[in-house]
Amino acid sequence: MAVRRIIETESEMQALGERIANLCDRHGFIALYGDLGSGKTAFANGAARAFGVTHIASPTFTIVCEYPTEPKLYHFDAYRLSDSDELYAIGFADYLREDALILMEWANLVSDALPAERLDITISGSGMEPRTVTIEPRGTRYEEMLYEDSCV
Repeated sequence: MAVRRIIETESEMQALGERIANLCDRHGFIALYGDLGSGKTAFANGAARAFGVTHIASPTFTIVCEYPTEPKLYHFDAYRLSDSDELYAIGFADYLREDALILMEWANLVSDALPAERLDITISGSGMEPRTVTIEPRGTRYEEMLYEDSCV
């Protein structure tokens, strides 16, 4: 069952990202969905704060940014990929085996490559309007994590 939240500001979006990264115990896979300007990178910036990273940029042209944190943080942006084969060509299967948190923006563009167990975050809205964030767990670990915490 999905959880929905209304987010009024960018700082609230970042706080939600940080909270969810901490709930994931800084391990796992978070798939981010939403249009341009919806707040995916703001969410990712908040998640990165849980690792002590103060700012990240969307890795649109590099596909993945790796942060030497403990555990590791990988921030993917699938926007410029034509299909999942391109994602696998850069070693995506290896990233999935690592002890890390993986954040992937534009996950819908490579949906067939996503792990079955993950947390889907869909952000609706843009501009100065509030955002609707839908948090949907995929798999027992994420279901337990989400529903045991009343702050999300």
